[in-house]
Amino acid sequence: MKTRVFADTGELAREAAEWTARACAEAIAARGVFHLVLAGGTSPKLCYQALRDLDVDWSKVHIWFGDERCVPLGHEDRNDRMADEALLSHIPIPASKIHRMAAELGPDEGAALYAAELAVAPVMDVVHLGMGEDGHTCSLFPGKPALSDERLVFGVIDSPKPPPERVTLGYTVLNKARAALVLTAGKGKRDVLARIAAGESLPVARVNNAIWYMDQDAAGDAFPA
Repeated sequence: MKTRVFADTGELAREAAEWTARACAEAIAARGVFHLVLAGGTSPKLCYQALRDLDVDWSKVHIWFGDERCVPLGHEDRNDRMADEALLSHIPIPASKIHRMAAELGPDEGAALYAAELAVAPVMDVVHLGMGEDGHTCSLFPGKPALSDERLVFGVIDSPKPPPERVTLGYTVLNKARAALVLTAGKGKRDVLARIAAGESLPVARVNNAIWYMDQDAAGDAFPA
């Protein structure tokens, strides 16, 4: 595992934002475009608040989402609402380059529409990932059939966390990305990180090319600074 341990969540967020901005500049220089997948959760939110103040050519960035809950547009539980409030409403990015999951249409229709949209981005440049206390990422939960689903994106109807219905990217997209950045903080994540360090194959640990950014509270003794 490639890991970096930071003193606190503020330092983690700033460093993650700066790493993302550098990756963006490199992608634009090489290919003229940057495809970024956003995550839900507190640690990603702090990163996005920091990212909005950095020098990024947003006109050449496409924003995607790792997963979305099947609730109405604008609902407080939606990941894209958090992204709007933390980042997207503060930057000059064309609305046409923000690729939202139509999860409000239900898991199957929302997934089908997103799969079609993903055709314009065969490879993501950077995927941001959060991690739950059970080791899930996106809406890929331990012990669920989704872990072996090879589709780019698909509906979930049995999430153990409410709401049960969601739309999520699958490993086929996550593991083709040029890089993945796992953002995790807090003592509540310490036990699951220790299990991953010991070799347990939890959902988030199955993502290739991942760099793990964690604060000291999450890292504990498993990942010394």
